[in-house]
Amino acid sequence: MEERMTEEQQEIQDGECQMLDEEQVEQTEQAEEAQPVEQEEEEQADLSRQDRDFEPTVESVVEAVLFASDEPLTAARLTKIVEADVKQVRRHIKNLNEKYQANNNAFRIEQIAGGFQMLTLSPYNHWLKKLLRVRSDTKLSAAAMETLAIIAYKQPVIRADIEAIRGVAAGEVIRSLCYKGLVKIIGRAEILGRPMLYGTTKKFLELFGLNTLKDLPKIEELKKPPA
Repeated sequence: MEERMTEEQQEIQDGECQMLDEEQVEQTEQAEEAQPVEQEEEEQADLSRQDRDFEPTVESVVEAVLFASDEPLTAARLTKIVEADVKQVRRHIKNLNEKYQANNNAFRIEQIAGGFQMLTLSPYNHWLKKLLRVRSDTKLSAAAMETLAIIAYKQPVIRADIEAIRGVAAGEVIRSLCYKGLVKIIGRAEILGRPMLYGTTKKFLELFGLNTLKDLPKIEELKKPPA
């Protein structure tokens, strides 16, 4: 009888131990699950403290504005946004570019279409082409490229002169370039019939990475070398 009671007591004790072990395992698992959450909360709290302690400078504001802009910003517009004079803005841009170069960064602040814009360096084009898809509204046919080149180098130019150079009608191509925002009417020629004069736009400069029309390649540079 005593042996049976002992066995029963042992079974109860073993059961209690098993329950305790299961409770310990569960508590351990809960503690392990809670640990990453606590660490994440602590990290977020540290970041919040860093953000509160961070004091923007004029230079960092210039950098932030240019980083966020998807178009070139003129010096005059930057001075209004940053609340600094043109001389200061240009000095900060120069300092930022020197830092980017020293840190071997993949980007610089460049002068484009009369303004400043943050751009990646050309050696990275190979990889960026894999990432970016060319927008359909900037895809140009061979005929459009020829017409755009004539307008860029000959502007202000009338349609008759464009067609004389290309040897074919250019009305439809010119309309397409105007629709894409690369060409615009800039006046009328002082000749019989006063035909419209065409020229390139600011978007043209942005698309081809030019600051002004003076940055266009020289005609001599475009000629094919002798065979």
